[in-house]
Amino acid sequence: MVKLNRFIQFNDETIDANLLLLYERVGRALADAPYLKLTERKLFELQPTEGVISLSVFWRHRPDDITHAGRLSDVYLMTAGFWKHFSVLDWVNFRAMYKNHPLRKFTEEMLLMFEEFRLMDFVEKERPGTGRAFSVRRQLMLQFHRDRLFSNFKKGFYTDALMNQLFITLHEGMYRDTQVEWELPIEHIQLIASYATDARSTSDMAGLVERVVFMIEEIIKDDLIHQYYAIGDSISEKTAVFHYHEGMADAEKGETEVKETIEEIFRTWHRENESEAGVHLEYELEHGRAGRGDGSNATEGNEDAEIQETGSGHSEGNESERWSDEEREQTNKKSEQKKAGREFGKEHVHVVYEEKEVEVVRNDDNKAKLVRWREEQKPYIRSFVDEMRKRIELKEDARRNRLVKGRLSTKLTTLLVDERPRPFYRKNIPSDRLDAVFGLLVDGSASMMDKLDETKKAVLLFHDVLRQLSVQHEISSYYEDANHATKELQPNVFELMHTFGDQRKDDGLGILSFETNEDNRDGFAIRWMTQRLLARSEKHRFLLVFSDGEPSAFGYDRNGILDTRESVMEAEKRGVSVIHLFLASEEPTDDQRALFSMMFGNKSAASDSVENFTDQTVRILRKLLGIAIG
Repeated sequence: MVKLNRFIQFNDETIDANLLLLYERVGRALADAPYLKLTERKLFELQPTEGVISLSVFWRHRPDDITHAGRLSDVYLMTAGFWKHFSVLDWVNFRAMYKNHPLRKFTEEMLLMFEEFRLMDFVEKERPGTGRAFSVRRQLMLQFHRDRLFSNFKKGFYTDALMNQLFITLHEGMYRDTQVEWELPIEHIQLIASYATDARSTSDMAGLVERVVFMIEEIIKDDLIHQYYAIGDSISEKTAVFHYHEGMADAEKGETEVKETIEEIFRTWHRENESEAGVHLEYELEHGRAGRGDGSNATEGNEDAEIQETGSGHSEGNESERWSDEEREQTNKKSEQKKAGREFGKEHVHVVYEEKEVEVVRNDDNKAKLVRWREEQKPYIRSFVDEMRKRIELKEDARRNRLVKGRLSTKLTTLLVDERPRPFYRKNIPSDRLDAVFGLLVDGSASMMDKLDETKKAVLLFHDVLRQLSVQHEISSYYEDANHATKELQPNVFELMHTFGDQRKDDGLGILSFETNEDNRDGFAIRWMTQRLLARSEKHRFLLVFSDGEPSAFGYDRNGILDTRESVMEAEKRGVSVIHLFLASEEPTDDQRALFSMMFGNKSAASDSVENFTDQTVRILRKLLGIAIG
């Protein structure tokens, strides 16, 4: 789980999870699409099949206010502009027209650039509040294209240089100095580009692009070297045209529906994802839910044919003796696995998970360790438990004085002295137990191996303290089976060391039997434990996460930080307090602290050495139990 120190520093960069969630909410509101997800890529783009919109990394490494405004402009442009006002049909037809043209990339990206200009103006007029973000965008993008214009022209990348020139013309007008000596009818090309201010649709812009291409295709032979726009890459005939077969009538005619906007494409793919939730979307959407086969592809039977192969199903009927013990064990294991589905977040759609008790190792070594560690921790636990019990007793014995009704106090001078005497009091009702419940998640990834014993000591102390205070708690490790994880299936395991049903049972040996495995999927584990805590009736619910770095699992390294932050916010919103303890063998760096703060907010603690794991655990428990005592 520890983050690798990559050899290039910018490979370690991550966007602030809180900011990314803010942009995501803005995008969802503007698009009226609560299912939208947001990420960051090289160029801003839309991915309908994944339900994702992406910000551009172009805005990084700038002052915070510039970066914020630039990213907002990406969100505004995609969700309030391209989302509803970019014609998919015109785009598909345009791409088909220039499919085999030597300047294909240039034609496509020029149309997207013209549409960006049109939609920025449209959104700004419709929503004046976006003006500042778009002003920053124009300023930064103009500076970028001015810098690239001379560089590309000098290198002989004339198509790229023309792309830069057209952007400058669109936003500054045709009378601006071109900086380079063109061997093109540049004035006429700029004049055509200036007509973009009057264009009202994607079709109008496509017509202007056709006129520009007609003027240069005999002069410029080489296509674009660099890519400037990626927003149209994922919008093709495959994503825009769907074939539905709903019943016989539709099945016979093969009804085809062409989507007109990006919004319609996103919503269609989202509906199909929700209803099917599988990998069928890698193919054309062909459904036959209500249709009947006409038998045209049937093969005539032959009663004289020889039987070449026999097979048996996985029934556990009278013929179950055919199965080997290994086959039966594998089948039982599959039946115990649960599908995460969309209940645990979009990142975990293909996760299957298993909840099982940790296999207790009752050897002499574990027994000796348990006795030795408890003897070492005994003074700390005794003093801590005594402190908590005294605080509980003080709370129980405390009484509320100066009330207008209740029991009469022995001090009646208030009747003579006070203008409005309040001589009554009431005792607080004693509580049999603390109204709190705890869940502890322990990172089970391979990176925990070098600090395994110290982690077990901290978990053991956590267990012994809560057990003596009769506080309900559950302890589980979590990991992903990296050896069997694929794009379609990511098996995860929760190894339960102590459950709510165990009450005050001593599970010390179970804790010492915990071992490390492979990867970790933190957001998924937090949502899983949150559900278990929400099923409890206690007033105070605490979820502790013991880990040693950032999430790492199949297809999860890119969005793991954001997903973890989102899971923490979801838990807090539902009344579960999430606290993180960073388990490290050395003092965490500033970058690591910033990362934990990004994922867990201000409820993240760190130890500067493995020896301090138990001290930090005591400190966290003291604070949380203090909250529960009140």
